[in-house]
Amino acid sequence: MSASRVRVAVVGGGQSCEHEVSLASAAAIADALDPAAYDVVRVTVGRDGTWSPGGLAGAVELLRGCDVVVPALHGPRGEDGTVAALCELAGVPYVGSGVGAGALAMDKWATKLVARSLGIGVAPDALLTPGTAYAWTHPVVVKPVASGSSHGVALVGSADALPAALAAAFALDDRVLVEDVVVGREVDLAVLGRPDGSRVVAPALEVVADGIFDTGTKYDGSAEFRVPAPLADPEREALEAAAVAVYDALGCAGVARVDFFLTDAGPVLNEVNTMPGFTEQSQVPKMFAAAGTSYADLLDLLIRDTLAA
Repeated sequence: MSASRVRVAVVGGGQSCEHEVSLASAAAIADALDPAAYDVVRVTVGRDGTWSPGGLAGAVELLRGCDVVVPALHGPRGEDGTVAALCELAGVPYVGSGVGAGALAMDKWATKLVARSLGIGVAPDALLTPGTAYAWTHPVVVKPVASGSSHGVALVGSADALPAALAAAFALDDRVLVEDVVVGREVDLAVLGRPDGSRVVAPALEVVADGIFDTGTKYDGSAEFRVPAPLADPEREALEAAAVAVYDALGCAGVARVDFFLTDAGPVLNEVNTMPGFTEQSQVPKMFAAAGTSYADLLDLLIRDTLAA
C-alpha cells in the first residue's frame, strides 16, 4: 500500500441487466473518494464481458497493482461471487461479501432455505424450471431466481396473465420463483460487519410505493423512502435481529441490504443484496446518512475495514 494514498480499483458495468445501474454506482463511488487519500482506478466491464482497460488479462494485472478493489457490480456475473472469485485468484483485497455469500444471496430460493432454517418467515413459493407445470389458483409474484433491480418481476392477478409473466422471468433465468403475495410494509435494513466481528445496523428504511416495487418504480422517483422507518421498538428489534441472523448465516461481509415485508405475524424476508445500488441517493447510503455517516465516510469505512481485516 502506498504510504500516501490508497490505490483503489472501482469496477462497474457488467453483463447483467443491471449494467446501467452498476455504472452509476461505480461512477458515484469513484467521484466520492477523496483524491487526497485515494488513487482511484476506474475499470469497466462491458455488456459483452469485455474488461476495460486492457481486456481481462490486462485488468487482472491492473487489479493486482491496487491495494483494494471495490466491485460495484450488481446482479449475475458480478454480485454473485464471480468477481469476488477473480479478486481471490488475483490475491487482491476487495470490499464486500466473498464467493459463497455472493452466490447464496443472489439465489433467492437458496436464501429462503437459509431463512427458513433460522425460523424467519418467507413467502410460500414454488420453484419452476422451463419444464415444470404450474397451475394458477390465486394472485402471485413471479420473479427470476437470480436477478436484481426487480427485472423480470411481475404481480400476476389473473390466470391469463401468468404465461407472459413466466416468459419474462425465464428470459432472465432458467429458474423462476412463484410466490404467494405477502401483505405488509416493505422495510429494508442495512447490516455492516466490522473487522472485530461486531454488526452495525443502520436505521431502517420503509419503501412506500403504489403497488409492487418493480423496476420502473425503483428508478422513476415515484416511490417514497421513509428513513428512519416509523417502527415500534418491538418491530424494529425483530427486524434487526432477523437481518443480522440472515447476514451471518449467509456469511456476508462489508455491507448488505436485507429486505423484508413487515406483516401482522412479524418479518417476512424478501431478499438479500450483497452489493446493493450505491449512489448517494440509493437506499443503503440513505440509511447510513440517517445515522450521521456521510456517503464519503461510509465508503472510507468500507475500504479501511477491508484493509484491516
